[in-house]
Amino acid sequence: MVDSNRYGEGERDSSAVGAARARLAADRADTLARTAALTRDFDGIVAANALVAVDDEHDPEGSSTAFERAHVAALLARAREHLEELDRALERLERGEYGRCEGCGGTIPPERLEIRPAATTCVRCARSDQRRPPRHA
Repeated sequence: MVDSNRYGEGERDSSAVGAARARLAADRADTLARTAALTRDFDGIVAANALVAVDDEHDPEGSSTAFERAHVAALLARAREHLEELDRALERLERGEYGRCEGCGGTIPPERLEIRPAATTCVRCARSDQRRPPRHA
């Protein structure tokens, strides 16, 4: 857990907070760039289809165009979702809760946070969540 309040104001703790903040900021910048590129791609697909009378049902290219539009839309939705995860991670960092597992309350290993800066669970809890059947609303 990266919490300068809990572990004191030592140089090591403040550098860990700084490193976490830098990782989150870099991931956020990459995600913003990816979102912008995907938005341009999606807008391009929509604009290209607006110029052509596409009949998805009878046009052999229509189904691939629809698939491409849906694929880019799904990638864009995932990028936006990741951006929200990063923003929540930055909020946890500011509250001194970054690096604490939401499942068991334990510490999320620093190696996991380096790979997945927005992680909210330790490896053990993430593994058990994957084994659990999905909940239906």
